[in-house]
Amino acid sequence: MPALDEPLKKTLGAPTAKVMAEHLDLHTVGDLLHHYPRRYAERGELTPLAELPLDEHVTVFAQVADARVLSFGGGSGKRLEVNITDGSGRLQLVFFGNGLHKPHKELLPGRRAMFAGKVSKFRQTFQLAHPAYELLDADTDAGSVAAWANQLIPLYPACKQLESWKISKAVDMVLPSAQEAVDPLTPALREGRGLITLPEALLKIHRPQTKADIATARDRLKWDEAFVLQVALARRRYADAQLPAVARKPTSDGLLDAFDAKLPFTLTEGQQKVTKEIFDDLATEHPMHRLLQGEVGSGKTMVALRAMLTVVDAGGQAAMLAPTEVLAQQHHRSITEMMGELAEGGMLGGSDAGTKVVLLTGSMGMPARRQALLDLVTGEAGLVIGTHALIEDKVQFHDLGLVVVDEQHRFGVEQRDALRGKGKQPPHLLVMTATPIPRTVAMTVFGDLETSVLDQLPAGRSPIATHVVPAKDKPHFLARAWERVREEVENGHQAYVVCPRIGDGDDEPKKKAKAAEETAFSEEGSKRPPLAVVEIAEQLAKGPLNGLRVEILHGRMQPDDKDDVMRRFAAGDVDVLVATTVIEVGVNVPNATAMVIMDADRFGVSQLHQLRGRVGRGSAPGLCLLVSEAHEASPARARLSAVAATLDGFELSRIDLEQRREGDVLGQAQSGVRSSLRMLAVIEDEEVIAAAREEAVAVVAADPDLERLPELRIALDALLDQEREQYLDKG
Repeated sequence: MPALDEPLKKTLGAPTAKVMAEHLDLHTVGDLLHHYPRRYAERGELTPLAELPLDEHVTVFAQVADARVLSFGGGSGKRLEVNITDGSGRLQLVFFGNGLHKPHKELLPGRRAMFAGKVSKFRQTFQLAHPAYELLDADTDAGSVAAWANQLIPLYPACKQLESWKISKAVDMVLPSAQEAVDPLTPALREGRGLITLPEALLKIHRPQTKADIATARDRLKWDEAFVLQVALARRRYADAQLPAVARKPTSDGLLDAFDAKLPFTLTEGQQKVTKEIFDDLATEHPMHRLLQGEVGSGKTMVALRAMLTVVDAGGQAAMLAPTEVLAQQHHRSITEMMGELAEGGMLGGSDAGTKVVLLTGSMGMPARRQALLDLVTGEAGLVIGTHALIEDKVQFHDLGLVVVDEQHRFGVEQRDALRGKGKQPPHLLVMTATPIPRTVAMTVFGDLETSVLDQLPAGRSPIATHVVPAKDKPHFLARAWERVREEVENGHQAYVVCPRIGDGDDEPKKKAKAAEETAFSEEGSKRPPLAVVEIAEQLAKGPLNGLRVEILHGRMQPDDKDDVMRRFAAGDVDVLVATTVIEVGVNVPNATAMVIMDADRFGVSQLHQLRGRVGRGSAPGLCLLVSEAHEASPARARLSAVAATLDGFELSRIDLEQRREGDVLGQAQSGVRSSLRMLAVIEDEEVIAAAREEAVAVVAADPDLERLPELRIALDALLDQEREQYLDKG
């Protein structure tokens, strides 16, 4: 067995190995060697006690200032209080009961030690209760104290059950194995980029002598992460390019031309450019894999529909997969409206050039469902729009040529894969998202998809003004917000009110709602409303929006009821729609001009941007009000201010990413396994990722199976444990 695959149990013993496996997900010697220090402390500059974060586990270096034993409970209990200092601040350590004998003997004034524990506050004093500690200057001569004082101390990502220095001791035990680490880079590639060897990098990251050691080790480990991931993606793209697909070339005088002739507007330059990229892909004999990203309202659906019509012209069928029934119904409605008689192929009054456009969702009645399935298997229906009901075994296609996936991040990879398996040969795939993805993330997460970007809004779209409403500091601002909604309605427009919860007993007792109700909307009432759809709608209808037609929409309503509310809202029979984020994706009501987002700080940056894109879709300007009780100086408020300051989704997605951990981007959300990125920061390391991608493409083109690069193959197998390999397969 290679040294790095050795289970930790053999080296560290069962108890330590068990904690590492359960709490840090470390199982082998290699896992532990790749568990890098989070930062390094220098013993010369102690961790500042002045900046301790409350409720977090910390490791500090400090000197004991004084210690005393105090009695409490009438003398029956004793506690040891030790004050430590590092020059910048003081911290109190407390030990109780039998636990105070050892520290009482050891923690004498002047002694220096490393302490670890959770920071708490007692009577305005920061303290660590029963911290673990390691004495640092016992029995050492002057020479070793000098060496000790100048050493860089690695601080590892730790957990309550295992402090940083215990992890450090465990690393000492496995570090000799680093010499046997297989280097995935060829000497030529390594030297070309001025990188050190992998064993050397592992040694320097864990036991650096200087800060320069840390920098060279990081450079090497970052490159490895970026490069191995990009090789995996390049191999996927290469394999996909070898698959056969039916070329679907545009034909003249067909459905597409008839559709274009009906269009009341011309396509934007961006739409024309992206359409050309897609049409070029469709005309090749291997499957298209393209990610189409564009701001809300940039006209992605139009581009996708024209690609679908091209495929129908070429004798195939096209399927559009939507994440929710509301959205599938809406796509179906807007596509049939745009196509008019072209969507009624084979029907009385339908066009000769036309085709059938069918809807397939889980809640359809049996007769309608049977007819839809029949239309698909006979090829009668050229276009189908549906939810994951499209993926069921019963659904058979005559000749599936293109799959369009709307809002990619809401679909499990398996679902997309199942739909792709419905074609006689792999169909072409177009993935659409309105969540702008920074270039580096597109290169890492969606690295096996070619990317097209629509960054122009079609003519006639209006600007959206966004303002933060600080409901707690300035309650009259909230009262004004409702007045603004009334004004919009009086001017013949409509409004959305978005809440984070559904309510009606979903998670909060009615009592709380009742108590808040009295003061919720009064001008001096500093208490905000309970932020749930059901209660807010009721209060608005009785209070500030009295007399307006207020309706609710949320995910737990019956599909027919949802559709009914949406239809009436779209028709202008509802003034204010109080909803959860079900409206986030794809709801298109050009007459809706105002949106009030309650408790806006509970939503992510990208989500707020998505929601805001629902207004200003017509010729009248849009207004979006972000209501929040978050404190003015809080990160939550900073996030809201960022959303209010720009309409540029790419800028916002960057902010979003900087605030979340990289792991969220590549980790669970994408593949169900932890992020493989430990060193690489997707936003900061754009150049490294771009260079790694170029290098990876060249390597794979020259040697697709990596036969001449067995070490790289091994590194790839380690990265792509089975789950991840499957994820990339299905991407």
